Amino acid sequence: MSALRVGVMYGGRSGEHEVSLMSARSILGALKSSRYDVVEIGVTLDGKWLVGDDVMQTLEQRSPKGTHAVMLAEPGPSRVWKIMEDATEEGLRLQLLGQVDVIFPVLHGTFGEDGTLQGFLELAEVPYVGAGVLASSVAMDKALFKHLMRAHGVPVVEYLLCGRGEIVHDLDGVIRRAEAVAPYPLFAKPANLGSSVGVTRCANRSDLVEGLAEAARYDRRVLVERGVDAREIEVSVLGNDTPQASVPGEVIPSRDFYSYESKYVDGTSKLIIPADIPADKAAQAQHMAVEAYRAIDGAGLARADFLLDRNSGELYLSELNTMPGFTSISMYPKLWEASGLAYPKLLDRLIELAMERHADRMKSERSFRKN
Repeated sequence: MSALRVGVMYGGRSGEHEVSLMSARSILGALKSSRYDVVEIGVTLDGKWLVGDDVMQTLEQRSPKGTHAVMLAEPGPSRVWKIMEDATEEGLRLQLLGQVDVIFPVLHGTFGEDGTLQGFLELAEVPYVGAGVLASSVAMDKALFKHLMRAHGVPVVEYLLCGRGEIVHDLDGVIRRAEAVAPYPLFAKPANLGSSVGVTRCANRSDLVEGLAEAARYDRRVLVERGVDAREIEVSVLGNDTPQASVPGEVIPSRDFYSYESKYVDGTSKLIIPADIPADKAAQAQHMAVEAYRAIDGAGLARADFLLDRNSGELYLSELNTMPGFTSISMYPKLWEASGLAYPKLLDRLIELAMERHADRMKSERSFRKN
């Protein structure tokens, strides 16, 4: 039996491009030493697809060189094509690189985790790891996600949604509405991004002005949330129709909050697994994680992030990440390792879930005929 051919996509047009490269390194290391035939597909910051043996190095060095590639958005064999350099007036010439059986999109943030890539892969009828179009887009937009959680009775922190245009043309009005949400500190963040990119803890009005501008750099929708003196609890979810939750873990940030730097740069934040919290709170977090996952029609994987209020003991769901970090220090795989599922086996299971989900999707009839 031939090895399953896995196309690992990483990089991408996102503020989390570098995080994706770190995640991909870990995944590639595990898959290449396993039973899979791996095809690397790198995506540059301007959206070009690259293939070859030096994709990772090309992306890390921001090199303009590289072998460009493409997939076609039509049903049929999932083929990756090289774009040949000898373009003519008649157009590009393609050379078949090979067929892939499943795509593992190790892409965080916009144009990878937000449903756009998932839609393309569904057009092409390619099996892929992770959530579908709906779940990806809903989870990616923090405001829309909070609206849905409120409808399902899942506790979330008070928040305000505003637009980039409002910040530019009515900053005073935005500040008034933000300050009505709760006393300082407040958090300003892009509605559609992750890895704490563009997030600012605002202790006063001056901070808020800067925080709104920073968040608006990355998205046209900006979220302002009440700051909570909280412990940061995380739960990993795995599965399709019958999702399971891992043991909870706790993040002890090295800075004021779990910032990009404390996650990926200085490496001084601590992960406590399992989290030292009461059994009822652990069970509540696991239950809320699975309920949220089901509410958005999650598939494959997600990491649920919670705030456990130090004063009231209330547990709030902060967000659900449908393609969480997979670096060597990432919480998602570490939580499953503590739950009895080692990293290589976790990747095996994610690929199995992708194939199962695709087979189920293909059972749906695409046309209607009258008897």
